[in-house]
Amino acid sequence: MRLILVSLFLIMYSFFTIPMCIVEWAAGRANPQKKAIIAQKCVVAGFKIILFISGVKLTVKGEENILHGHAALYTYNHRGFFDILVGYTTAPMRTAYVSKKEIENVPMISWWMKCMNCLFLDRENIKQGMKTILDGIELMKNGTSIYIAPEGTRNTGEGLLKFHDASFKLADKSKSPVVPVAINNTDEVFEKHFPWIHSQHVIIEYCTPIYMEHMDKNEKKRIGEMVRQIISEKIEQNAQEI
Repeated sequence: MRLILVSLFLIMYSFFTIPMCIVEWAAGRANPQKKAIIAQKCVVAGFKIILFISGVKLTVKGEENILHGHAALYTYNHRGFFDILVGYTTAPMRTAYVSKKEIENVPMISWWMKCMNCLFLDRENIKQGMKTILDGIELMKNGTSIYIAPEGTRNTGEGLLKFHDASFKLADKSKSPVVPVAINNTDEVFEKHFPWIHSQHVIIEYCTPIYMEHMDKNEKKRIGEMVRQIISEKIEQNAQEI
């Protein structure tokens, strides 16, 4: 039943996208940053409705670590589709996601993502991958936060996958803080019951920001493992509350 309701909502939302194209086009010509903010507000509103329909009870921890008005690299553990929903409904304005290249071919989703300056990473093409990182650095220098999954793909096993160090170049080169984000139980909403949606308690915790500019070279080399350990510990702690 929840899957049907979410599907119906997405169909209705796609019709809403048509007039929004005109609004976004006009806003983009006047102010590209305003375009991204309008798009994010629309997407967040839609995501909140989907979370409600899906019966997701969301607990947000560490809200004081969400850096409003300052770009940051939010690094999260990737378990399922609902990671993006709980991330965007709690993230600051303006925030862009780094997604896999294949999502760029999904009509409605890719249009909204492009409006919010999201990046599409081609993991098979090193040259294009580097260009995406450079584009992300420029976005962060201009005040846009970035949400990225350093595992590089959705994790279906126990524990966390190895974190890719290249993800943290976004923070290092833009001189922005890293905020580890621990997410519990999103895969229990959808992926573990595919194709059905189940009501679940989801916890997202924003951890204390890490400032790479205060680190020496050896510490920077270990930043991936450091953040991975922080997220892993939070996931284990929060699992006791579900």
